[in-house]
Amino acid sequence: MIKQILAIDDSAAMREILAATLRSAGYDVTVAPDGDEGLAVALASRFDLVLTDQYMPKRSGLDVIAALRAQPAYAATPIFVLTTEDGVAFKDAARAAGASGWIEKPLDPDTLTELVDALNAQGA
Repeated sequence: MIKQILAIDDSAAMREILAATLRSAGYDVTVAPDGDEGLAVALASRFDLVLTDQYMPKRSGLDVIAALRAQPAYAATPIFVLTTEDGVAFKDAARAAGASGWIEKPLDPDTLTELVDALNAQGA
């Protein structure tokens, strides 16, 4: 069951959109402004879902995903990358890093909420 969500994005506006959307749907949301801080937060607390931007200072989203997948606590956790990329090469790289999937920007708040609800329905 997804309750605790970590959202990592270097855009303050995107962090606010993610947090407001998910909190209004009843989820507890923690935000981080870059890949290094996001990884540190994820390793300090356990999250049920991680959403990470791809292009950030210090550490990319795929780097964050690979680092989390190396941790037993995050081996089966859904981790989605937020990106403007839609090419096959990027999707292959995301899969190789361990991404559960990707959410294309610009973000549709309803689609995000439906995704998390669907993950809960699947027993994530």
